[in-house]
Amino acid sequence: MSEIRRRPGDGTGGLRSGAATFESLREQAIALRREGLSLRQIRDRLGIHNNNILNALVKGEPPPEWTKRPRAKDELRTKARDLRLRGMTYDEIQVELGCSKSSISLWVRDLPKPDRSRTPEEASAISRRGWERTLERREEERQRTKETAADEVGQMSERELFLVGVGLYWAEGQKSKPYARRERVIFVNSDAGMIQIFLAWLRLLRVEPERIQYRVMIHESADVVGAEQYWADQARVEHSRLQRTTLKKHNPKTVRKNVGEGYRGCLVIGVLDSAELYRRIEGWWSRMTVEADRRNA
Repeated sequence: MSEIRRRPGDGTGGLRSGAATFESLREQAIALRREGLSLRQIRDRLGIHNNNILNALVKGEPPPEWTKRPRAKDELRTKARDLRLRGMTYDEIQVELGCSKSSISLWVRDLPKPDRSRTPEEASAISRRGWERTLERREEERQRTKETAADEVGQMSERELFLVGVGLYWAEGQKSKPYARRERVIFVNSDAGMIQIFLAWLRLLRVEPERIQYRVMIHESADVVGAEQYWADQARVEHSRLQRTTLKKHNPKTVRKNVGEGYRGCLVIGVLDSAELYRRIEGWWSRMTVEADRRNA
């Protein structure tokens, strides 16, 4: 690791010189770390998009305080104890803070119990409001976690998109079998995000737009016209580019859960004259598994 050389799409893009020593980059990274920059800011400043290299550059340097996530439960515990000392019950504290009663019990069980002066109906109403507040707080935490995780990804390099696309296709795309050779790139998915990544991957590989075919696959009882327009919008193509929709017949013995306004079936993306591309995907994936096995050794 004495030298890092710049190659197109190798995850270290952005270096201004043809070659940069690891030691000089580490000096810069440590200086930026001590100035109070986060890993993401250092990554953008130095143009190092390989996480392994980035972590090695700042190894031994503690992160700045502002990047550390506060321990929210410590603050909640303090508030819960304060409310308990004011005479609140578990239900009332739950309504106020939105945390579970089991957690409240652990935090305040050494404190004196308040006098109970509520009717069963009042207690039930408070308990219901407390549970609703808990659900709201959990949803808020879920959204904060997702937003933080999204920030951690940041901007994908071309190499990162390339590797993601290979893995995505091998997980979700059509694969050839020894007993049934089907060397054609076909990708089917109901998740719009997966479709967006796959299409971006095809553009990265410079697959000509005219070679890409689109077809909706959906249950016949659904809003077929609406689904077709939805997928045309997701693929950023005219509705006329869609091939004839495949309608799946409903089995009355099957209880379907993929119903309602959010159900739009799947989009099938096929690439014409893609035997060579399919073989390259097999080769890329094969090498990725070898590298993974090497890391696991």
